[in-house]
Amino acid sequence: MKSGALPRPQAILFDWDNTLVDTWVVIHHAYKATFRAMGQEPWTLAETRERVRESARDAFPKLFGARAEEAMKVFYAAYEADHLEMLTPLPGAEAMLRALSARPELFLGLVSNKKGTILRMEAEKLGWAALFGSMVGANDAVQDKPARAAVELALAPSKLISGPEVWFVGDTDIDMACATATGCTAILLRPDPPGRTEFAGCEPNHYINGCDALIDLFQAS
Repeated sequence: MKSGALPRPQAILFDWDNTLVDTWVVIHHAYKATFRAMGQEPWTLAETRERVRESARDAFPKLFGARAEEAMKVFYAAYEADHLEMLTPLPGAEAMLRALSARPELFLGLVSNKKGTILRMEAEKLGWAALFGSMVGANDAVQDKPARAAVELALAPSKLISGPEVWFVGDTDIDMACATATGCTAILLRPDPPGRTEFAGCEPNHYINGCDALIDLFQAS
């Protein structure tokens, strides 16, 4: 964990899956269907949780080689079949977002490796779309998270540039890597604290175990 006081943010960028909403079950279902269609052994749910980080655009060529495009079609068909019915906001997420979005000096955005059209569909379904100044998903920028391009696109409506006064809030190593690469303040939000060597080279600036704690952290900054 990095040390030092946190700067007061001008913007907070959030990851989506399993930072604000619990989507592991539907993600795992879609991966399982894809592996089976490609003639491969499906991952367990634990393996899915451990391994899914990159966008399909970045991950599928490594997983499925020349059949990556075919695999993507299977994956998205399986995912979109029931994802809206299975959306589960994480405890305190909506109250936190509404409290933060009420601060006129603070810009909120999403930076996800979920396909951008699906990301925005899910935010609309929950009634959260108006809480964000931008919603950037996979394939929206020229490169996906952890690339700088995704963060720059998310910040574009605010006219802000990435730096310590932009907090990047997420639950995985790719979120912390994105924050580190763009100079943002990295906030790890998840029930489990970081392992001693889990984030080598991209340590979070701060760890919180729930959405309510982010409001407290903002008010204390």
